[in-house]
Amino acid sequence: MLKAIPSAEDPQPHVTKLVLLRHGQSIWNRDKKFTGWSDVALSSKGEQEAEQAAYLLKQAGVNFDLCFTSTLQRATTTARIVLTAMRQDVPVQQSWRLNERHYGALEGMERWPAIKQFGVWPILGCQIKFDAIPPCLHRQDPRFPGNQSDYAGIDLHDLPVGESMQQTLARLKPYWLETIVPEIRHGKQILIVSHRNTLRALMMLLDRLTPLQVMKQKLATGRPLIYELDRQGNAMQHYYVDKLV
Repeated sequence: MLKAIPSAEDPQPHVTKLVLLRHGQSIWNRDKKFTGWSDVALSSKGEQEAEQAAYLLKQAGVNFDLCFTSTLQRATTTARIVLTAMRQDVPVQQSWRLNERHYGALEGMERWPAIKQFGVWPILGCQIKFDAIPPCLHRQDPRFPGNQSDYAGIDLHDLPVGESMQQTLARLKPYWLETIVPEIRHGKQILIVSHRNTLRALMMLLDRLTPLQVMKQKLATGRPLIYELDRQGNAMQHYYVDKLV
């Protein structure tokens, strides 16, 4: 990616670092189950990945003013491990809008049982097509967030029964623009600990990716990705922190 060229009036443009971190491996990542909004814990490997992420960030000299996470424990635990290991006592804000893409009726299922129940294309399609929706939950299903106390007070129409990547982006975008971007414009160094699809949606906004490009993005668990942003929140360049140490 080309770096922005400074103007004569601004020879040294302000640069803010934004770090995107996918949580460490969860027990359902390990067991190859669709997870989505299901609130599962980190595996022991996931805890080690969070500790390694903290080590790399510390070695690279990265400091934070603020941290954002989803409400799901695999993200909040990763954030806690990272910030504690880095000895950085910063405010942490949680939002359901940073939750993983909701996989609807697939949540808790392994790939082959899901294919046997729903067919190949409903499973494959929602993984390769930007606007494809997985088989949806009934609203009476206990996996529907509206039936869970953690989401009490949120309009039921805002809570998903299954999401395409397009819908995940639409759910995330207002929080990004209204809550996170203003902090970036104030020069805050920010850590976002979230999930594969949510972070891919953020990359789509930051890098102006097409739907086809965003579906090809890969994000390993526990590997911090640093974005350098200008004062307006525009991405100048990005790189993995392990390239620095």
